[in-house]
Amino acid sequence: MIARIVGTLIYKSFDHVIIDAYGIGYRVFVPLTTFYELPEVGQSVTLNIHTHVKQDAISLFGFYSSSEKEIFKLMIAVTGIGPRLAMNILSGISADELIRAVSQGNLSRLVSIPGVGKKMGERMILELKDKVMPISSEEMVSTITESMKQQEQVKEDALSALVNLGYKKGLAKEALEKVVNETTESITIDVVLKESLKILAG
Repeated sequence: MIARIVGTLIYKSFDHVIIDAYGIGYRVFVPLTTFYELPEVGQSVTLNIHTHVKQDAISLFGFYSSSEKEIFKLMIAVTGIGPRLAMNILSGISADELIRAVSQGNLSRLVSIPGVGKKMGERMILELKDKVMPISSEEMVSTITESMKQQEQVKEDALSALVNLGYKKGLAKEALEKVVNETTESITIDVVLKESLKILAG
């Protein structure tokens, strides 16, 4: 089974691409979300692949992100959803938003996707909710981790700026910690520096 293709993009359209990998041209069906992430023709491209085998054909479905591929695999296991319908669904909603809609039981969001009626939306929630919850949890942990990394970077940059302005590192660090712990605004370099300077000036 082909799980990943790395090669040169030699053709792209809204529903499929052709990738040249070591002299072999692979036709890969893609959702619009992946199409919009594609490079220009002639450039290198990497797609996560799901190989779908039927009695009379082998079809390749490609995705820019691994989360899209995982959601696609879950969807085609739902009664009444085949690969083409799953691709249409992913063309109308991002993988992350689909995960949220299913995990929250948001039927109105699902039926707003072209090709998804009320019964299909209800079936997706019923059959996928327990399966997407772990993915949703992983996404939440990833988001929190990234936010913490950004916050630490802001604190480091602000500390460096304050030291360069002549403040002692220990005092500057105390002021920064106070601002970060007490501020209700977004933790940005401008906000942190402004509030820290007020504390140090006092």
